[in-house]
Amino acid sequence: MNRIIYLVIFSLLLLSCGERKQEKQLSDLEIKMNNIAEGYVKLVLNVGQYDPVYVDAYYGPKEWKPSKENLQFDSTAYKELSSIADSLLNELELLSEYKATELETLRYLYLYKQLLAVKTKITILNGTTLPFDLESKALYDASAPVQSAEEFQKVIDEIDELLPGSEKIEERIVNFKKQFQIPKEKLTAVFDAAINECKKRTGKYIQLPEGEKFKVEYVENKPWGAYNWYKGNFYSVIQIAIDFPVYIDGPVGLAAHEGYPGHHVYNVLLEKNLVKDRGWIEYTVYPLYSPQSLIAEGTANYGEEILFPGDERVKFEKEVLFPLAGVDTKEADLYYKIISLQKKLGGTGVFAARNYLDGTWSKEETIAWFQKFQLRTRERAEKYLSFIEAYRSYVINYDLGKKIIRDYIEKNGGTDDDLAKRWEIFTKLISTPQTPSGLRD
Repeated sequence: MNRIIYLVIFSLLLLSCGERKQEKQLSDLEIKMNNIAEGYVKLVLNVGQYDPVYVDAYYGPKEWKPSKENLQFDSTAYKELSSIADSLLNELELLSEYKATELETLRYLYLYKQLLAVKTKITILNGTTLPFDLESKALYDASAPVQSAEEFQKVIDEIDELLPGSEKIEERIVNFKKQFQIPKEKLTAVFDAAINECKKRTGKYIQLPEGEKFKVEYVENKPWGAYNWYKGNFYSVIQIAIDFPVYIDGPVGLAAHEGYPGHHVYNVLLEKNLVKDRGWIEYTVYPLYSPQSLIAEGTANYGEEILFPGDERVKFEKEVLFPLAGVDTKEADLYYKIISLQKKLGGTGVFAARNYLDGTWSKEETIAWFQKFQLRTRERAEKYLSFIEAYRSYVINYDLGKKIIRDYIEKNGGTDDDLAKRWEIFTKLISTPQTPSGLRD
């Protein structure tokens, strides 16, 4: 018995010595970098006390999370938080030697851009209103190109030809799409089938850690259509808004974007590769208004595309989802032609948000724009405007993010004829520190 106790004690001593030895292996630069990362996390959490949606996810040490919420921002808070942000940025600038390996360089650039965005958020909380493009550049490390109304009108004209009639085009399209609406009582079955297919396809190219999962909740009265709330330990809660009709092409898009290989997979891989494997604490917090959001939304949007190359998505939906939803496939081909054209109108949201938030357009002018160029009912147009009022320049992250991700992947060999390479690069982007400007340089 004494020998057993001795062996247990000896083993524990060896383990303790091994841990101390591992700690000593960290260089001074790594220790300083980790300290900056810790300061960044605590700063984001403190800023989150003044904006309830700012901290999108946090699964770090519980004792770091402030107990107070919804505090009133004042000059004292501004001075204190700005001083911390400036100090962390200064410390980071002194650590240029840290950028030894490719991954360390990515980590350095990521933290620098994230801290600049936090600094910007503090300035905005203090009452500063930035022009749309300057705000997006400061918060998301990118600004969207300016498009013309003529570009969008050409697309509207094409849809107009496909759906002839005397009613307004937005009324015609709503009436046409009614036949592709999923009955509420069948939503769960259709979404489950879409999620399973997206997970199966993702699993062919990405190895996910055991135990990863998410649950789906159906909600109402939200400014967004769907949301992924990442909880840590490879677990997400995905909420889907059902205030308005959900059409047959919706479940695959939402399952891919919010789940596989979108936000859920993105957060899972970052937690596995950077937090658990490397101890990079900065990835336990996700400030919504930051460059990370452009990478997250861009990869989620692009992930929808690579998951179903060619006509595979249409084929799956026709063969599996249409029957589950009890939807007739008779006019499905026309439906998909219209959906394809509508995707070309993605930039209309940024166009309108820029004009509205910069004070060029009134609320009524903006709603009218959404009705005309996004083919929304007035009710849906007002709903989308409420999203812009709440999240402002965040709207650039979807289409621009997708373009940045696509351009980078294709430039590095992930072309249509090399699907494996495309997935390889995509997986790297969602499991390593990335910045929008870094992908464009």
